[in-house]
Amino acid sequence: MRRKVDAIRPDTLLREAAHKMSACDVPMLPVCEGPIMVGMLTARDITVRATAQGCDSRFARVRDVMMAPTIFGQENQDVDEAAELMERRSLHRLPVLDQQMHLVGVVSLDDLCKSLAGPMARRFPTHRRGRIRKGHRSIR
Repeated sequence: MRRKVDAIRPDTLLREAAHKMSACDVPMLPVCEGPIMVGMLTARDITVRATAQGCDSRFARVRDVMMAPTIFGQENQDVDEAAELMERRSLHRLPVLDQQMHLVGVVSLDDLCKSLAGPMARRFPTHRRGRIRKGHRSIR
């Protein structure tokens, strides 16, 4: 999980939110009022939902197109439970909240893959180095 997460306020202009997404190179931003998460804004919300509603990004606010309520995980949740929730809801990123609904981080599919890579690598070891089947070349 990534603990350092940029967030925005519901009254932020869509244009500012889009600039922040671009600068931070992220496709989503949690929407928070103080430490409490109140929604989620994705690049798709800006490009599809805002456009469909005829919003002008210079004047429209995040609250006009954000997803609320949003799906989230809890910091004491098992990794397998978070992965199952993300799979069931087709999510690439999942905000993680503590018991007081404060945003503590975001877990991504990439994070889950890295977390599971250790146990999976031990369970399914790759072929031994140097043993290449006839007709196959090693790429180094």
